[in-house]
Parts: sequence; C-alpha cells; structure tokens
Amino acid sequence: MKLESVGILIEQKPLSERDSLARIFTRDYGVMTGVMRGAVVAKKNKPLIGQVGAVSWNARLDSQLGVFHWEATRNMAAHVMADAHRLGMLTAAFALLAALLPEREKYDALYDETIEFLARLPVAPRAADAYLWWEENLLRDIGYALDLKSCAGCGGHDNLNYLSPRTCRAVCDTCAAPYVGRLYRLPMTLDTGRRLLEHIFTAQGGVMPAARQILRDK
Repeated sequence: MKLESVGILIEQKPLSERDSLARIFTRDYGVMTGVMRGAVVAKKNKPLIGQVGAVSWNARLDSQLGVFHWEATRNMAAHVMADAHRLGMLTAAFALLAALLPEREKYDALYDETIEFLARLPVAPRAADAYLWWEENLLRDIGYALDLKSCAGCGGHDNLNYLSPRTCRAVCDTCAAPYVGRLYRLPMTLDTGRRLLEHIFTAQGGVMPAARQILRDK
C-alpha cells in the first residue's frame, strides 16, 4: 500500500541507532505515523522538525507501521530558531496536532492554515496573535469552534467578557455573574487558550502537551 501527499514534519523520535519514528501532518491524509530509515545518522538531507515537503508512506498492509520516503523542499522553522518565544509557539502547535488529530483523518483547511501560520509566525508584530489565530482554527476542526459574537445566555452583544468552556461561547457580565468561577476571561489570550485546552484534554482523558502548558502571555 502506498500513500502520497505533501506535509509538515511535526514530530520525530529515535527508534533505533539509525532510524526515527516520525509524524507528518499531510494535506491529504491528516497526521500519519511511520519510520524514517537512516534519519538519525543522516548527514545530507537530514529530516528536521518544521520541514515541508513531499512524502510517500509505504506498507504491505494498511494496519502496519509504514515507512516514509521524505523529500523536504523548505524548512519553515528556520526563521524562528533564534527566537525562543516564537519557537515555543511552533513547538506547541506541532504538539497539539500530534496529540489531538486522529490518525489519517483529512484536515485540508487546517493544513493550509498551518502553512499560513508558519509563514506568518516569524514576521507577525505580535507572535501571540498569529498563534491564537491558528489555535482557534484547530479548536474549530476538533469540534470546539469559538462563538464570541453574542452571549450564550441572553443573546446580547455587549460586555462579552467571559467564555464558557462547556459551550465555547461568549457570556456577558450579567449572565456570567452567578458562574464566574467556572468561566474564563475574555479576550482570548495564551492563558485563556491554555485553560480551555486543559478542559478539553481532561474531558478526553488525556494530558495537554508540556510544550503548550508552558506558553504564557508576555
């Protein structure tokens, strides 16, 4: 069986002295897992996190752990390597993709938005704005789309200063008053996003990746 697409190398761990176990977020098949032969010892064309390129996945059976053939065309992480804050956001985004997206389920819109995020991240005046834009798109695609235009309680449009983690909708000050301890403050920030993601991971019986836990507003 052979699958071909374009993708972003989002995770890579040593599997043996020579080979690595990799995850690639592809445009046509979502997140795919496979072996990269010789990746650990490669001196030329070494696979690196943040590379974008052409990928093929090969296995005898659909249920087997396949082998990747990877041809990188560019490294979109290169421009943030010297900026720890922006690099942390890239790392957090990749960790969330690996943790939240099911294997081989297509997310073509999110793939395109991730490519756009990687292009915007090095040049955005506020890196957090670029990251939060991407994270809201991720939440949308995993079933937690934010609705911040009107109050979940009364439908009003004023004083929308709270977010309900249950509905992912905004709540006005009046409707929020009895439940303030259960709601998150708006506008969306890295800290608010972190609390919402913690709620989602807990509901799913998982643990949020450390790379996202450590992101904080500056």
